[in-house]
Amino acid sequence: MGDFKQFKDGAQFGAWLGLTPRQNSSGGKNNLGSITKRGDMYVRMLLIQGAKSAVMTAHKRDDPISKWVRQLREKSGWQKAAVALANKNARILWAMFVRGKPFDARHVSVKPGQPAAVMPVAMAMATALA
Repeated sequence: MGDFKQFKDGAQFGAWLGLTPRQNSSGGKNNLGSITKRGDMYVRMLLIQGAKSAVMTAHKRDDPISKWVRQLREKSGWQKAAVALANKNARILWAMFVRGKPFDARHVSVKPGQPAAVMPVAMAMATALA
């Protein structure tokens, strides 16, 4: 795969792996197709297999990502939830490699340029949800 810094963000990395829907949009109308299946087939397969496992056992865990997966599975079905989780994991993987930091399940991201006063509120909300 090479250097993760070649991708602008985690979304671009997920798209390169083929974990996002193909877009065929025109005239302001968005048409989304199936996942594109581009990029490294082996890494995509590992991410999706791991996500399938996590989706099927999410009811046994109580962390924020498992709660999100359970809600998504009820709304969209287990296969779409598995691909969405694989895409989320690819974005997390990109962030870990680019920033050189370990995974933190309780991390709350803050948009650049957001006032620092908003950050404690987000942290309080994250701990309340935990």
